[in-house]
Amino acid sequence: MKIDEKVPAFSLQDQHGELRSLAELTADGPLVIFFYPLAGSGGCTKEACHFRDLAAEFAKAGASIVGISTDSVAKQLDFATKNHFDYPLLSDTKGEVADLFGVRRRLLAKSLPTKRATFIVDSGQILRFQVSSETNMNVHANDALAALAQRAW
Repeated sequence: MKIDEKVPAFSLQDQHGELRSLAELTADGPLVIFFYPLAGSGGCTKEACHFRDLAAEFAKAGASIVGISTDSVAKQLDFATKNHFDYPLLSDTKGEVADLFGVRRRLLAKSLPTKRATFIVDSGQILRFQVSSETNMNVHANDALAALAQRAW
């Protein structure tokens, strides 16, 4: 998927088992989607907590946040509860949404965790921004906030 392309519709269960659609998640403005490899791992916890800690700034920018991994609904709930996340964590157990965004690892098996990447999708479901880094956990939220502040869309 490329910048300025329409993101295909998708729906996934959140950490409470509630089905969430892209249309619903973008209804009130831009959506920041961050993909992470493994709920509860050190790097993923640091990244997700950084998004949590900047939630007020994302709200001021008119954007909402959602995290996506291939972890089960139960694992997402445990991760969200332990870290007090107030945004949805979506369970993409089959990796279908990761495939849409091109973040599914394709090495030896499809069951490997997704790549760490962040995207912004506007209210028309158009992809407007992306960043990826496997090692800098703060760059995802920081760069997404900067992109929202500079947006011309």
